[in-house]
Amino acid sequence: MNSSTNSGVYPQGIKLGVDVGTVRVGLAICDPDEILATPFKTVGRDAKKNSDVRVVVKQATEMRAVQIFVGLPKTMKGEERSSAQMATEYAELLAGELARAGLDVPVNLVDERLSTVTAHRNLHEAGMSSKNHRKVVDQVAAAGILQHAIDMQKARGTDVGRRVNAPAQSDTSRSAPTLQASSGPEPDSSTRGLQL
Repeated sequence: MNSSTNSGVYPQGIKLGVDVGTVRVGLAICDPDEILATPFKTVGRDAKKNSDVRVVVKQATEMRAVQIFVGLPKTMKGEERSSAQMATEYAELLAGELARAGLDVPVNLVDERLSTVTAHRNLHEAGMSSKNHRKVVDQVAAAGILQHAIDMQKARGTDVGRRVNAPAQSDTSRSAPTLQASSGPEPDSSTRGLQL
């Protein structure tokens, strides 16, 4: 389902960053020149109906995004646990919904270690009270994910991350797949960067 990115080539223009949590999804956008990623929106996660996935597709359409980066939460040792599986499944759902909408917008998973922890620290340093962080921390984390991705693309001169393809549908009458919530004690997006 995943493939390597094409070396030497990457889409240029407006891009979206996505930080997936069990409760909320943060969105960020960059300018057409890919200089600055900006927090954009926080959407409630709807794992049963995936309405949040459709919101991301709608934003990609309206903004004419050329690429979407979804944060892949790894442990500090580089391991992928249940939250990484959730992000991968979300990216696959997103790729599938983009394909159903007739959009050829690549979705790439990129390492997001400590993005939420950094977002909390930046909000605290900006003078925002901790109780108000919840409203914007996911979109600030998404901006960190996106900024890291666009900076790496420019530095390397090639695409970054792991390209995600839509899951194959063996039965076209089936409804869209749903994302299963983790049953384990995995922390939500506000604390997952602290995993060891």
